[in-house]
Amino acid sequence: MMQQSKVRKHVTVGMLSSIAYLLMMLDFPFPGLPSFLQIDFSDVPALISAIVFGPSAGLMVEAIKNILYYLIHGSGVPVGEISNFIAGSLFILPSAYIYRRFQSQKGLLIGLGIGTMLMTVVMSILNYYVIMPAYTFFLNMPVMSQEATRQFVVAAVLPFNLLKGVIVTLLLLVIMTKIKTWLTNQLLINYKRV
Repeated sequence: MMQQSKVRKHVTVGMLSSIAYLLMMLDFPFPGLPSFLQIDFSDVPALISAIVFGPSAGLMVEAIKNILYYLIHGSGVPVGEISNFIAGSLFILPSAYIYRRFQSQKGLLIGLGIGTMLMTVVMSILNYYVIMPAYTFFLNMPVMSQEATRQFVVAAVLPFNLLKGVIVTLLLLVIMTKIKTWLTNQLLINYKRV
């Protein structure tokens, strides 16, 4: 029985990773933000995995989708993929921990709100100090002054991550109403208090 549960978990995580990778390719720019900041819905399968199987499963989905994306589309240093993994992890971990702790719609909303805020704040800081300099150094992007970098982070990166968190949250809530029966069955089978 335990072996079947592990196999089911690995198959589901693999399937959700594949879906996340495909959703990562279906990215689009958000009006009013720079076109290279692309919103995608690849965090939804990672969130579902983290809710059902625990935070480590969500991290596995985040890692697998970014590795696949880099192996198939990437070239050079994977700055964007690493950034995507960090942002996704910051978003899904609080959501999964809080939902698994309280197992309610309210707990999920609080977790998603905290995940959105955490992703927005931490990614803004990381973009200013690490990610933008890494793009400049590794990918030969134009060097920006500290003030220009700060303005870019405040005017583009911060609203981008906030919008992404809100959009992914809304999409997840819609999807969860459609898969409620499956989700409930999976939680009954796999629930372990984190």
